[in-house]
Amino acid sequence: MTIETYRDAWGIPHLRAGDVRGLARAQGRVTAHDRAWQLEVERHRAQGTSASFLGTEAIAWDVFARRARLADTASRCFEALERRDPETADWVRAYVAGVNEGLPPGAARTPEFARTGLAPGTWEPWHPLGIWLTAHILFAGFPAKLWREEAVRHLGEAAIPLFATDGPGTSGSNGWLLAGPRTTTGHALLAGDPHRFIEAPGIYQQIRLSCPDFDVIGLAVPGVPGIAHFAHTGTVAWSITNAMADYQDVYRERLRRTETGVEALAPDGAWTPVEQHTETIDISGNPPLHIELLETPRGPIITAPPNTSETITAKVPETTAPSSHAPAPADGAEPSQGQPEPAPESGTSLPFHAPTPTDAAEPPQGQPEPAPESGTSLPFHAPAPADGAQPPQGPPAPDHETVTGGAGGRTHADGEAEALALRYPPRVTEDLGFSALLPLLRARHVTDVDRAFDAWAEPVNVVHAADTAGGLLHRVAGRVPVRSHTNRTRLAPAWLPGHEWLGWHEMPYGDLTDGVAVMANQRGPATPLGVEFAPPHRADRIRALLDERRTWSAADLRAIHTDTHLASAAPLLDHLAALDGLTPEATDLRDRLLAWDRRMDADSTDAAAYAAVRSAVVRHLAAHPAFAALAEPTAHPEVLLPWLALTPRIGYALEHLLRAEELYGVDRPAAVRAAVEDVAADLPAGTWGDTHRLAPWQALPDPSPYDGPALSGDHDCVLCTSAVPGLTDRFARGPAARYVWDLAHRDNSLWVVPFGTDGVPGAPHHTDQLPLWLKGELAPVVTDWTRLERVHLTEHAEDTDV
Repeated sequence: MTIETYRDAWGIPHLRAGDVRGLARAQGRVTAHDRAWQLEVERHRAQGTSASFLGTEAIAWDVFARRARLADTASRCFEALERRDPETADWVRAYVAGVNEGLPPGAARTPEFARTGLAPGTWEPWHPLGIWLTAHILFAGFPAKLWREEAVRHLGEAAIPLFATDGPGTSGSNGWLLAGPRTTTGHALLAGDPHRFIEAPGIYQQIRLSCPDFDVIGLAVPGVPGIAHFAHTGTVAWSITNAMADYQDVYRERLRRTETGVEALAPDGAWTPVEQHTETIDISGNPPLHIELLETPRGPIITAPPNTSETITAKVPETTAPSSHAPAPADGAEPSQGQPEPAPESGTSLPFHAPTPTDAAEPPQGQPEPAPESGTSLPFHAPAPADGAQPPQGPPAPDHETVTGGAGGRTHADGEAEALALRYPPRVTEDLGFSALLPLLRARHVTDVDRAFDAWAEPVNVVHAADTAGGLLHRVAGRVPVRSHTNRTRLAPAWLPGHEWLGWHEMPYGDLTDGVAVMANQRGPATPLGVEFAPPHRADRIRALLDERRTWSAADLRAIHTDTHLASAAPLLDHLAALDGLTPEATDLRDRLLAWDRRMDADSTDAAAYAAVRSAVVRHLAAHPAFAALAEPTAHPEVLLPWLALTPRIGYALEHLLRAEELYGVDRPAAVRAAVEDVAADLPAGTWGDTHRLAPWQALPDPSPYDGPALSGDHDCVLCTSAVPGLTDRFARGPAARYVWDLAHRDNSLWVVPFGTDGVPGAPHHTDQLPLWLKGELAPVVTDWTRLERVHLTEHAEDTDV
C-alpha cells in the first residue's frame, strides 16, 4: 500500500494514500512524529495517569479524571462503536496503529521525554475517544452550577442572571458565514477563530488528508483521526462555534456507608447499592494515592466519598486560567486547554472532602487583600465583612433540609453525607459521535454535512457550512437531554423525583440575515438549550464590520479577526463620567479615559490605564462584605475551584454588576471612585502590551523564564485575548487558530495557528507561524501537489521516517 507524505513551506503535512484505512494510519504516524509529547500527555490525561511523570501538579486532574470515569467511558464508547459502526471503529484502529508506529522515533526527537524519564507507551483503540472526551468534559461548564448553588445560597435567586456571563472557564469562538451575494467571487466564505486555552504545542493541527474517497484540508485535533471541526473538501466547507448548550448535570447524592458498602438514596425512598472500587494514582517522586471510586445510577461521584480522608500536597500554580487541563471560572465561554487553577499554598494539604462553613459561621477578619501581581495565584478567599457587617442571606437549603456545609460537603442531621454525581451524555449513551467523522470527510454538499452532524454528540456546537453549488447551513449539532429547570441551572437532588433525563432535544436550525450568519457564543439558535451565553458584543461587532461593505474577499477578512474595539467598556466609563469631586490626578485620568477610542491595542497607554482601573474596581467589589461568603473556601474538587473563584466571577460579570439597579447594598460609585483614585496615584507608565502577554499552557513548562509576546485585544473584543480582570493581564485563552474557507477556490483559503506544526522545541516549524498570528496575518492554503515537497515514500509499517 502506497502512502505519500508531503509538506508545504510551513511544514504542514499533506498525506496521500490508496485507501481510507491507509490514510488513517498515515495521519497517526505523522502526528506521532510531529507531536509525540503532546499525544502522550493527552493519553495519560485521559487515563488519569499524568502525575506518574508530571508529579504533584497533575494530581488534581488525575483524581478528577478517575472519579469522572473518563477512561472507562471512552472504552465503553469504543466497544459500542465496534458494534454500531465497525467501519469507523476499524478506521480508528488504523489511526492508532499509525500512532504506535510513529511514537518511538517521534519520542526520540522530543526532549521532554528525556527530561521526565517518560517512555512512549502503547496506544489502544479507545485512546482517541478518551482524548476527545478529556478535551471537552469541561466544555459545557457544568462547574458553573456549583457557583450558582453557592451564589443562590448566599445572595438569592437574583444572583443567577446577575453573574450569568462568559469568562475564562469555558471555550468560545467567533464564526461567520457570508453567502455568495456578499462576496467578491459570488461564492460563499466561512471564517472565524476558535477560542481555547493556548497550548504549546497547539490544540489544532493543520493537515491535509487525501485518498480516492476524499481530499480534505483542515484543523485536526492531535490524537483524534480525521478533521472534525474546521475543514474544506474542495466542494463543501464547514466550521463550528461553541453553542453554549447545557447538557451535563450535577446531582446531590445522599449516601450512607454500611457494613457491605455504600448506598445512595433513590427517588422512590429506597437505599440502593452504589458501584464501588479503589484505584491507585502513581505520583512521580511521591507515594501513591489510593482513591475510592463510586457511581450511582445518575453517574460517577466526582467528590470524595463520605468518611474518607484523602489528601494531596498541592503547589501554588502561576495563574488561574483553567481548561480541561486545569479549569477556570465561567465564560459564555469554553475549558478545552489552559493554565492551572488556583491551589492552596505550597506544601499545604488539600482535603478532597471537608465540610464547608455553615451560613452562620463567623467570617475571617482582615483588611482588603492587595491586588495580585500578573501571574500570581488566585487567593482562595477575599476580605471579610468589616465591623461585623453581615452579607445578605439567601433562601434556605433546597427542600428545607437540616444540613451543614455547602453543596458537595454537606452532612445531614441523621449522619448521612452528601456527594456530587456527574451525569454526562457519553456515560449514558456510550456514544462520542465518532460516527460523524468519516461522513464529514466524504461530504460533497451541505446536505452531506447536515446528515453527518446528525450523528454528532459532543461538544454541542453551532455549525456553519457552504458548498460550491450555493448551499448553506446554519444549525446546532449535538446531544442535549430534556430535563427539569433545576437540573439545567443548579444541583439536582437525586433523592427526589422529577430530575430524570426524559429524552433528547431536537437540534434547532438558524437563518442567515442579509446573506450573513454570525455566531460568537451569544444567544442564537441554541438559546433554548443553554443557560449562560457570551455577551453579544463580539457578534454585534462582527456584523457591524461586515455591513460596512457589501462584498468581501477571503484576503479582506483578517481585518475582522483583528478588531480590538471593546464595547463592554461602556458601563464603567458611564460610571466614570458621573463622578465629580475627584483629585486633579484622578480627574485627568477620568477625562483621558472618556476620550479614549475604546480599542485594546497593544501599543495603547490608554488601554493600559483602562485595564488598571477596571481591575481596581473588580478588587474593590470583591472585597465588599456582601460577597464575603462567596470568597470562602469550598469542599469541591480542586479542578473545579476556578469556577468558584470570586474575583474572576466579578471581573467577567462587571458589566452586569455595574448596570444592575441594585447590588446588595454595594455603593458602586464609591467603588469606582476609589479605583480611579488608586490608579491615578500610581498610574501605569506603559502600554497594554507591556502586561497583556501570552502565557501558553505547557504540560512541562520550559525551565527558562518565558516572557511572552505583547498582544492586542481583550475578552469582549473580536480579537478575544482573555485576561482575568482583577487578577492578571496575562492572556491564556483566545484564538487557537484562524481560518478563512473560500468556496470559489480552495487555494484562496487562509489559515494560521499560534505556534507551528512541529511540537519539538527548536525545530524549524515549532514557532514559525507565531509572527503571523501575532500580527493577525494568515498563511495560504496550498493544495497543488507540485508546490509541495515530498518527504518520504512510506510503503511498509516498519518505515519510521516521515
